[in-house]
Amino acid sequence: YKKWVPWLVPTIIAVNVVLFLISMYINDCPAAHSGNCVGDSFLGPFAFQPTHENPLLGPSAATLLKMGALQVDKVVKDHEAWRLVTCMWLHAGAFHILANMLSLLFVGIRLEQEFGFLRIGLLYVISGIGGSLSSALFVRTTISVGASGALFGLLGAMLSELLINWTIYEKKV
Repeated sequence: YKKWVPWLVPTIIAVNVVLFLISMYINDCPAAHSGNCVGDSFLGPFAFQPTHENPLLGPSAATLLKMGALQVDKVVKDHEAWRLVTCMWLHAGAFHILANMLSLLFVGIRLEQEFGFLRIGLLYVISGIGGSLSSALFVRTTISVGASGALFGLLGAMLSELLINWTIYEKKV
């Protein structure tokens, strides 16, 4: 039988990286902070916010909010429910996106090979929205971005699959 070649997880990673680059370009730190940006001499408009503002090496909170970061007041008072989806495609910094995308690569590829793109895609989006709802309930004063909710959904699926099929694995730890 033909082995499934994963395409959804690499596509999700590519979209996240492109959106991070767009957020850095929109942020354009050197235009707002003359000389205080991290890497402005070689990154130009893609330079990171000063580390006292964003230690994760990324854009400003204002830029993330403009692009769709989750903020409870915007969702509740301004009826911007779409932020529950858009926030999971944004990342606070280079360290944040690196950790999230490496996790997605290691967990997501295997799951997509086993269960296909439709199941994994639905699980990713539904878990991401669930993570956004949880964040909206418990983190009410700051903005929230990232794919952690979606990743925890995939991690839960991987753990469930392991527990259900425990007896068929040859090398148990």
